[in-house]
Amino acid sequence: MKHTSQTPENQVQFVSNFQDLVSTPFEGRFNAMCWKRELFGDFSEIIHALSVLDNITELNHTDLNKLQLSENGKLARDILINDWNLLSAYGASPVLNVIQSYESDTSFFSTDVYSYHVDRSPVPTDTFLSTYHGMPSDILPNAQAEQKIYIPEIREKLKELYDGEEEGFGTFLSEYYYDLHYAPKANAMPISLGQGNLWKIAVDHPESTVPPCLHRAPREIDGQKRLLLIC
Repeated sequence: MKHTSQTPENQVQFVSNFQDLVSTPFEGRFNAMCWKRELFGDFSEIIHALSVLDNITELNHTDLNKLQLSENGKLARDILINDWNLLSAYGASPVLNVIQSYESDTSFFSTDVYSYHVDRSPVPTDTFLSTYHGMPSDILPNAQAEQKIYIPEIREKLKELYDGEEEGFGTFLSEYYYDLHYAPKANAMPISLGQGNLWKIAVDHPESTVPPCLHRAPREIDGQKRLLLIC
């Protein structure tokens, strides 16, 4: 039986299983959907069992199956593989990453993943993600943010950076992904995605009927790695 619930104060809709997550369309102002779960198993053991880690280390089935794990570690591995298989069967292309840090943009207009941004696609799609260990991502209701390109002082700097014909300015903003980034308004209240939950968030694409979901990666805590599945 299909069961969903909605939270009136924001843009999140909750479902109780994977099938409802992938089959329930976004409507109205709802642009984030959560399959809320309490997962069992030791996901930190997956990370600690890896011998070499880059800033971002991608894992596959072979990597996971080679790990020597305790029973709790095996339970965590089974959950990772099951989520991977569910999303793959649905037609998505999941990527499992151990993240120490992302590349950071220190310019006056940050376009890294630590900045609130939306995903864009030329074809209809959604973004799926789940954090199994470490700090989770967060999302922000669209009404609580402002597109950075329309903040006057930022727009002026962008025009100086562009230094071209006015009719090409919009193309410039899009080509360099400036138009995808947002600044939270005063008293904005981010919504944590939590650990273990599997989320679907709306993407900016030509056939979308809802606003794209604003989201960002968290700043890592020193020494605490993240285990993230995303597609």
